[in-house]
Amino acid sequence: MKNIKKVLIANRGEIAIRVIRSAKEMGIATVAVFSEVDRLAPHVKLADEAVCIGPAASAESYLLMDNIIKVCKDLKVDAVHPGYGFLSENAVFARRLQNAKIILIGPSPESMEVMGDKLAAKKAVATYNIPMVPGINEAIEDIDVARKVAEEIGYPVLIKASAGGGGKGMRVVESPEGLEEGMTRAISEAKSAFGDGSVFIEKFIGSPRHIEVQVLGDEHGTILHLFERECSIQRRHQKVIEEAPSSIFNEEKRKAIGETAINVARACNYVGAGTVEFIVDENHDFFFLEMNTRLQVEHCVTEEITGIDLVKEQIKIAQGEKIGFSQEDLKINGHALEVRIYAENPKNNFLPDIGKLITYKRPQGPGIRVDDGYEEGMEIPIYYDPMIGKLITKGSNRKEAISRMTRAIDEFQINGIETTLSFCRFAINHKAFISGNFDTKFVENHFKPELLDAGTIEEEKIAAVLAVLALDETKSAKISSNKSSKQWKARNSYR
Repeated sequence: MKNIKKVLIANRGEIAIRVIRSAKEMGIATVAVFSEVDRLAPHVKLADEAVCIGPAASAESYLLMDNIIKVCKDLKVDAVHPGYGFLSENAVFARRLQNAKIILIGPSPESMEVMGDKLAAKKAVATYNIPMVPGINEAIEDIDVARKVAEEIGYPVLIKASAGGGGKGMRVVESPEGLEEGMTRAISEAKSAFGDGSVFIEKFIGSPRHIEVQVLGDEHGTILHLFERECSIQRRHQKVIEEAPSSIFNEEKRKAIGETAINVARACNYVGAGTVEFIVDENHDFFFLEMNTRLQVEHCVTEEITGIDLVKEQIKIAQGEKIGFSQEDLKINGHALEVRIYAENPKNNFLPDIGKLITYKRPQGPGIRVDDGYEEGMEIPIYYDPMIGKLITKGSNRKEAISRMTRAIDEFQINGIETTLSFCRFAINHKAFISGNFDTKFVENHFKPELLDAGTIEEEKIAAVLAVLALDETKSAKISSNKSSKQWKARNSYR
């Protein structure tokens, strides 16, 4: 059994704060690292110790392994929590920590390597009879081989980069005429983004849902699933709204996808918290997509419906402890919803809108949670992901979670920058979302920027009416006050 007394968080923003809070509750000292531009960030002030590791650019700070490991040695750190992004799925970093006798609060380098490559992952899970999208599970560069595969599985097809994610190195090809160009572009983009031009081809599912399953594994052979999360509302192949559980699964399907996720984790001897991602078609059949070997941004909704602190579980597992509950102990309690608050303008193709948080007032009340990394008056730097934070609501059922989220968004006051909150409010109140009949093409099929303007105009009308009423009340109050004042003076003038 390893005893973690001090942990360094190799990250920034809301996930750094999230880890610090759980560590403190466990009596573990915390060390924050920060770039020069993050010197006054909340995560720096919240940690017990903090060290600057370089200039603003992540390549000169948060991605510098040598600097982070030096801080660990200088401050006698026992373990590193990488959060998500940056070095969280970097097998080289994991192995370097291992060699330096520093515990990584995460999986082994070997698990990262297997699941970090989509082709290697497909091969690893093949022995467990995991359902996969029809296609070829090896890298292709020869256009003649690509044509043969595409003809066999049928158009449209999806060309995908073996390494990386986030929609980079992906091309949908509708017909044989576009295959060569699609291959060329996908390979070029994959090389540019990931330094690896390996691509493969699989059948394109036209109206997919993106559903993932949270898993936990320990060093003693136990692997559990903590149910699924619905992550289909996306822009640019990246999630904006998540919920747990999914509204489309019955208990039979939920059990099946959960057991499949456990087998995926078992295929790479997974230890720690991880997420197995699936594509789900219109018949609700699911197919293995990939595994993220880290904590996910949307882990909060799983925590809300299970009552499990996933960060604490990660730390316990890293110490060599057995998972303290069984699959049978886990139950779904209510429904949780999360919206990501990005500094982006949904009226301008979700382009980043960097600036200063002139006003920043969080909503409050029952069932509301805000995980964020900024405070009022702070600048949103251009160097990192534009996510400000996450707004999470929990209800006794999905309807209550949605109505609570609507109320929370209305209460959230952010001025100085544009955010995705207006889009999120629109989306969760759209009939497609409320009915559960939506997929990853929600933005393409249902959203137009002018729909937000229509809502704004209506809100401005209401605000104008309220302002007039308020002005009338103020005038009335002044008249009443003046009368009272004159009467008081008259009554008291002889005293």
